[in-house]
Amino acid sequence: MLDRLIGEYGVLAVFLGAAAEGETAAFLGGVFAHRQLIPYWQVALAACLGSFAADQFFFLSGRYATKWSYVQKLLGSEPIARVTRLLEAHPTGFILAFRFIYGIRTISPVAIGVSKVSTRRFVILNAIAALIWGVLITAIGFLAGQAVEALLGRLQLHLHLLIAMACVAILVPVSAYVFRRAVAKRSARLGA
Repeated sequence: MLDRLIGEYGVLAVFLGAAAEGETAAFLGGVFAHRQLIPYWQVALAACLGSFAADQFFFLSGRYATKWSYVQKLLGSEPIARVTRLLEAHPTGFILAFRFIYGIRTISPVAIGVSKVSTRRFVILNAIAALIWGVLITAIGFLAGQAVEALLGRLQLHLHLLIAMACVAILVPVSAYVFRRAVAKRSARLGA
């Protein structure tokens, strides 16, 4: 039954999940593709489009809806100040990289929308970054599915998904911690 549900609604779930949450949905989409429940190209495309659509929405919120209470609340926060500093220092690199930085994915497009970055430039860079991100994260999920199968054999789908989600639950915080330490060290070197 789970196989059938994923086959019917998996692409939509990956699209919505990539838009709302991000990495976990795209990663699990890759696992679904490995299990041959959904073709890989559909999963990767859904992850790319979901990420692109969500970031466009938040960018346009920052650009045109600055009076919304949600946007006002974000604009007054310390994370937005940090994001703005990074954006001002490296606009193109930041736009291409923010979705890979855990913890700032949702607020970054709002900050970019408020900035002087043109809509055209953001759309182009957002499309490039969404394409790279969607293909990369779903590929990691696909390869993780292969690794689990190589180590443990062909498991029942629910066990396979539980192991994949446990991997995500471990890898995302560890990656975020390593990235933040690297950024802190680089900032300390530049400040010294």
